[in-house]
Amino acid sequence: MKILFDQGTPVPLRKYLIEHNVETVFERGWNQFENGDLIKSAEQEKFDIFITTDKNLKYQQNLSLRVITIIVLSTTSWTKIKEKVDEIAKTIANVKFGSYIELEI
Repeated sequence: MKILFDQGTPVPLRKYLIEHNVETVFERGWNQFENGDLIKSAEQEKFDIFITTDKNLKYQQNLSLRVITIIVLSTTSWTKIKEKVDEIAKTIANVKFGSYIELEI
């Protein structure tokens, strides 16, 4: 799957998702985009999953028409996320496209 990491998503998570094509917002040069434009661009570029730590995203955007799956991690702490990489990988493997998932870490 093609996965886009938002700015707050710890990049070391990438090495635990080696079976996927992972890019970051920064690598794409999209770090100046607002969330609506960012998600729209990700969909246009055929990303399957957007991983973010922005818990307010669902309140700021109308996500009902989105085809990209959005996974929200409850923290930016790599120490905490690292303990849950298996759960994150399992969630990614079982996503329903276009869904919105919050993972409590």
